Amino acid sequence: MKFKAVVTENGVSLLDRRFLPALEKMGKICHLFLTRDHAFFLHNLITTADGIQFIAQFRKQALFDDYRISSQNEDRIAFAVDISLLLRAVRSSVSIISGEFGIANRLQVKLVKKLPPNSTQPMPFLTFETKGYKSAVIQDVPISKPLSRAQLLQLQAALDAAQDLPPTLVQISTTLITLGAEFRKLLVVGDKAQAPSEDRDLSAQTRSGRAILMGDAQSVQGACLTVIFQFFIPGTRQTDKSISLHCRLPVLDPGSS
Repeated sequence: MKFKAVVTENGVSLLDRRFLPALEKMGKICHLFLTRDHAFFLHNLITTADGIQFIAQFRKQALFDDYRISSQNEDRIAFAVDISLLLRAVRSSVSIISGEFGIANRLQVKLVKKLPPNSTQPMPFLTFETKGYKSAVIQDVPISKPLSRAQLLQLQAALDAAQDLPPTLVQISTTLITLGAEFRKLLVVGDKAQAPSEDRDLSAQTRSGRAILMGDAQSVQGACLTVIFQFFIPGTRQTDKSISLHCRLPVLDPGSS
């Protein structure tokens, strides 16, 4: 398997200032999942059923130039990496990413195998190489052995399940709509949904039971809150569809009513 790409200045900024620091607060280890068109930073998808799940998805153009990947698993590669080491490698490259005399430098990242000191077995590394005007910096970030085909399928299934949102009908209360007016600089979004006339006098529990019987809803044992963050193109109010972030938070006590 092979992977090599050039991280753009925008990609360095996204990882250094926004996503990796947030991901580092979630936990120590994440999976980096690379496909032909996307890069995913995944936390807690297949390691355990408890805790917060973090899914950051980027189209390759959002982070990379000259993106090359190949493997026997349909050009998909995934491995575990220490987030703090990954962030340290990115941050140390920031100081020389803009070269002397205004010369822009290239930050290249690639998947390699190297022989560590005092070892007889080569180990996989994610290597960052930054070339400045008079110097070059090479950093090797240790990673886990790339996931097998079976593990990749498990990771892909967990990713699909985490991003799959069931169709829902949510009635947004007037209080929630006017919430933005109570706080300065808080954007007011959303519309009020009118419940069907035959359901307006029914309790929430009764409406849920009817929806389950009609097949419009499902009853689940494990509840979670999915938070989807929306990003905008800098300087505009246009949604940047090349980036998405999902966080799934477990509900500790869903209540009985």
